[in-house]
Amino acid sequence: MATFISLINFTDQGIRNVKDSPNRLNGFRALAEKLGVSVVSAYYTVGNYDMVVVVEGSDEAATTVLLAVGSLGNVRSQTLHAYSPDQMKQIIGRMP
Repeated sequence: MATFISLINFTDQGIRNVKDSPNRLNGFRALAEKLGVSVVSAYYTVGNYDMVVVVEGSDEAATTVLLAVGSLGNVRSQTLHAYSPDQMKQIIGRMP
């Protein structure tokens, strides 16, 4: 199971309807669960990004849910594939 960290910004449409954002987040959680993706955490933030969301699932399922949400037009995201320290230790251990 892979971990992904998404840095989220509201679009113009998303900020106009920001009061609906908690409900949209619940919809995201439901869609993610349906596709086999676990929402580990979600935070509203102040600064360069409006939200940070951490999900776990297969590459394909996580990409599907993130593209589906992006296609609704309320947010844009930058998504990072994250590795735990133990996973990184294994990756580095394979280096020649």
